[in-house]
Amino acid sequence: MLTREQSVEMAASPEEVFDLIHSYSRRLEWDPFLKHAALLGGAQVADVGVHSLCVAKNRLGGLGMETVYVVFDRPRIAAVKMVRGPWLLESFGASLRQDRIEHDMTRVTYKYTLQTRPSWLRWLFTPICKWVFSRETHGRLAHLKTFLERPSSITEACS
Repeated sequence: MLTREQSVEMAASPEEVFDLIHSYSRRLEWDPFLKHAALLGGAQVADVGVHSLCVAKNRLGGLGMETVYVVFDRPRIAAVKMVRGPWLLESFGASLRQDRIEHDMTRVTYKYTLQTRPSWLRWLFTPICKWVFSRETHGRLAHLKTFLERPSSITEACS
């Protein structure tokens, strides 16, 4: 099983960060990894038990993953686990934690755990997934920071 964690500090409040991350109507504005993001089952907002579908851009195979929220504690932390996903992943879970550093500074930490399949090819697939997920996580957090630190983004995030 592979577990990784990456963090970035940004000039925004935990509430602003949390609300933007979990606003599926705005997800594609800042997330360079995805070409589609939606809540399922008629849900209008993310919460515990709500399912979501995220589909990667074609450069990443256009693979989709359905997850369910298992933790949703605004503005501190939210976590999901995979319900259905790419054939390569046996399991996947992730959390996004927001920690206030000072008045309008937040440390955002993305932690994920995954297991590849088939088990006899983990020696090959796990390092590949480690490289891809690490690179994409770094890019996503960097884009989130840039998006939130734009002068107009704070008012947009709250609307």
